[in-house]
Amino acid sequence: MSNNKTSHNNIDPVTASSAQAVHRYPAPEQRIEFREIPISPAPQSVKHSKKTPLASGKIHIREQKGRFQRIRTATNSLLVILFFLLPFISYQGHQAILFNLSEQQFIFFGTTLWPQDFTVLAWVFIAAAFLLFFTTVFWGRVWCGYLCPQTAWTFMYVWIETRLEGNQNKRIALDKAPWTRQKIVKRVAKHTAWGLTALLTGCAFIAYFVPARELYSDIFSLEASFWVTTWVWFFAICTYLNAGWMREQMCLHCCPYSRFQSVMFDANTKTVTYDANRGESRGARKRKQETELGDCVDCHLCVDVCPTGIDIRNGLQYECINCGACVDTCNQTMDKFGYQKNLISYVSENSLKGKSQPIYTSLKFIGYGLSAFIMLVVIGVDMANKSDIQLNVLRDRQNLYRETAQSQIENSYTLKIRNKTQQTRQYRLSIDKPQLMLVGSAELVIKPGEQLDYPVTLKTDTDQLMSTRTPITFSVTDISQTDSSVSQQSNFFGPL
Repeated sequence: MSNNKTSHNNIDPVTASSAQAVHRYPAPEQRIEFREIPISPAPQSVKHSKKTPLASGKIHIREQKGRFQRIRTATNSLLVILFFLLPFISYQGHQAILFNLSEQQFIFFGTTLWPQDFTVLAWVFIAAAFLLFFTTVFWGRVWCGYLCPQTAWTFMYVWIETRLEGNQNKRIALDKAPWTRQKIVKRVAKHTAWGLTALLTGCAFIAYFVPARELYSDIFSLEASFWVTTWVWFFAICTYLNAGWMREQMCLHCCPYSRFQSVMFDANTKTVTYDANRGESRGARKRKQETELGDCVDCHLCVDVCPTGIDIRNGLQYECINCGACVDTCNQTMDKFGYQKNLISYVSENSLKGKSQPIYTSLKFIGYGLSAFIMLVVIGVDMANKSDIQLNVLRDRQNLYRETAQSQIENSYTLKIRNKTQQTRQYRLSIDKPQLMLVGSAELVIKPGEQLDYPVTLKTDTDQLMSTRTPITFSVTDISQTDSSVSQQSNFFGPL
């Protein structure tokens, strides 16, 4: 009782008075109109797929057709055809493209680059890198998906595998099946086709370093040299292992491009992207069935067609090569269910958020584009100033000058003149000082790619010399092309 009294006595007087007022003056009754308010469901989180071919083991690519696969097939086919045919193209009587290591020259459609000209190749590689970065900022890894030799040869080997062993399901079943006569025949046929393709690839690659027609006749007649045969088989084995067995492992672990691609991306870069706002929550259903699920029917086809075995619905991943196979198969599925296309598409992050910006406002886009343009200008200027004649003037190291019985002064030189073209050329030698006479012929004939060490003697009367050292300039001019010439300075010495 004492506790109850204590609790009762501790009640706040204000609270007590308020309670008495409520009992004394009750609030009037109110009616609240009931109405149904539509509430949009909260956005569903993306359900990440963990069971993917990449995570589980060997990847069997499902063959896919569609718009982007037609583009990829066309570009890959063009790349393969050019790779095999270019060594057989002749230009001005010579192989159009040839890295002649024994002669230390690179021939490219009539233009010959020597070791001292290889700075041009450095500029070309730098320009190609900036062009690749420039394209990546806009379209992501389209190089990997459409032009990379790794992708081209992988899909070529998959095409052979599909023709000989069947579609994806049949290949998976064949892997699990016991070794029977039919399985052995299919496997032998597949690996034989792979091996022949690899051997032709090895020959085609070495044909850029050895004259192509001689190479193929020597290889298949078993008359090729040891080193040529060794290198052909080396690249053949590499092709067989790379395109037949390693495949996506090259992209994931060996190629650095997949690792640093994110450095070049920005919010306006178009990459293969899954629209989670449309697709989630995903789930299977029948056609034309009313459902509260998202547009993704969880058919798993986007994973089956992926050459690297990823699930694009898990978000942007470094393994994605932007080949567009998942875009094609998803669009076909959307058509079947009557849904809007491009649930998976080439789209930028900003476009998905509805705040797309022009790509030319990107600093990376401008920077890479400007860098590529500058390098192309450097290449153009370097090639425009490149001469088809090389001239080095060496003085006689034993005698500074000689005095003849006729009281004339002689200086001896050795002119190293190289014909950097692939045709025999006739040249004219001249000196810019008329008081100096050239002893010997002033016209020279040099064969393609050869260097001529031509001894030259200049003489003059003593009274023609104004000082002990007279600067002179040797010039060598192509008689058939007078605009093609080269000059080098030297000195003519006389007595004090």
